[in-house]
Amino acid sequence: MAKGRLTPFSKILIVLLLVGGAYYLLTQLRKPAVQDKIEEVTALDKKEATAKEGYKDVINVGVVTWGGYAGGQYFNEGFKANTESRFYKDYGFKVNFEVIDDFDASRDAFKNGSIDLMWATIDAFPPEVAGLAQYQPQVVFQADWSRGGDAIVARRGINKVSDLRGKKVAVAPMTPSHSFLIWLLEASDMTPKDVQIVEVPSAIDAADAFKSNTVDAAVVWSPDDADCVSKVAGSRVLESTKNATHIIADVFIAKKEFVETHKAQLQNLYEGWMIGASELNSNDANKRKAAKILAEGLSQPEDFCYDAINNVRLATHGDNKDFFGLNPSYSGVTGEDLYNKMKVKYNALGYSTAGAKSWRLVSTKDLVSKTTALAGNAHEAEQQKQFTAVNEALTKKESLSSKKVSISFRTGEFQLDENSKQLIDIQFTPIAKAFANARIRIEGNTDNVGSRGPNVILSKKRAQSVANYLIQQHHMPTNRFIILGNGPDKPVPGCERNQNAACKSKNRRTDFELVVD
Repeated sequence: MAKGRLTPFSKILIVLLLVGGAYYLLTQLRKPAVQDKIEEVTALDKKEATAKEGYKDVINVGVVTWGGYAGGQYFNEGFKANTESRFYKDYGFKVNFEVIDDFDASRDAFKNGSIDLMWATIDAFPPEVAGLAQYQPQVVFQADWSRGGDAIVARRGINKVSDLRGKKVAVAPMTPSHSFLIWLLEASDMTPKDVQIVEVPSAIDAADAFKSNTVDAAVVWSPDDADCVSKVAGSRVLESTKNATHIIADVFIAKKEFVETHKAQLQNLYEGWMIGASELNSNDANKRKAAKILAEGLSQPEDFCYDAINNVRLATHGDNKDFFGLNPSYSGVTGEDLYNKMKVKYNALGYSTAGAKSWRLVSTKDLVSKTTALAGNAHEAEQQKQFTAVNEALTKKESLSSKKVSISFRTGEFQLDENSKQLIDIQFTPIAKAFANARIRIEGNTDNVGSRGPNVILSKKRAQSVANYLIQQHHMPTNRFIILGNGPDKPVPGCERNQNAACKSKNRRTDFELVVD
């Protein structure tokens, strides 16, 4: 047999080896493509499953240039969706904050689904509910209370609210600025009809109108208030939400369908946001970090953003429980209180709120009530301001506003009856709660029947009985009240002589004054 010749068996074996090698090589070359396809299908299955569970890869939140949303933006490590976000690291989804300062554009974005949550303020929400009816808007959580972010600036000679009577006031209608003006005028027994309203598109335009000398006063945002005062000689900040602490509440609103299909994700969003807010409230270094985030996201100077954060009370989980009426011991202002009051106020001014459904139908407590992981002091609600003891200077200090409430007492008596208590609750208690950082001076007055000395003592007892009611029933701080008894010494104008029964009745009154502490 010659060397090198292959037997038939060897040939068959070689062919089998070649075919096997080719098959192996082919399968190895195809493996990545097949694996990629398998992984792609798996990813699609996961995405579909996630969608069914109500999770979005990115939640889009519509905001404006305002410091009250810092808790969420700080927790998100920025405005844009990113993997460094604690929302992503802790809960598995991203958050994108879309700055839309134009009001109409923000509402259009909400309607067309470009944003999932939109900002609003409860005070100005009633007039716009009807226009959003088909989307069944739901208030899901509170972000902040304005605490200096809104102010009214006034020209020289306007030193108290009553000085605005007949003056031109620039304000953006049906906005938080408008709400603030309504409350401030009510605290002085006035309405917007007592001033000349100059309607402007926004608070920024109101500031421009003031600086151009076309109006006597304007309701503006901070820091435009400081800018106005610096540029208009002799002008001043008449009042701000530093004292009017519970009027303007920023909230976030979602469509009812979105709430129902994304409950777990929204609750995670709320929880993370509240953690961020608590960290900012308790640590100035965190505020500085947040200011840098806002400076980049809002294209504003860092100092501006730091001040903006300090001009609000970032709402905590405890604050939200109070706001949604989940704390039975809370006697302050709730979201429902504000919503109902402003629904009536705006309607009375000719801005229809007929389509504003009841609070129960436009809000949901679920995100707040079902969050149980947030405990400890950092997540507690804000406490009432503690006032120092009253001194002589406070008894004489000029008041910002004065509201007269006629409370009837039986001759020689100073105890409140049930009708008087109801009158106080309707005409003054809401103002006292809304202006929670201001002192309350209560002045008792009488007619001229009887001797002056006993009347002075009696009038002071009557004023004290009103304060005692507000302290005991509404849990207001004792030191907040300045009690004066004028007796017959301060009759109302036109009734100085107590010349008839009508005048005597007017003089038997109680005056409530707000005094800046």
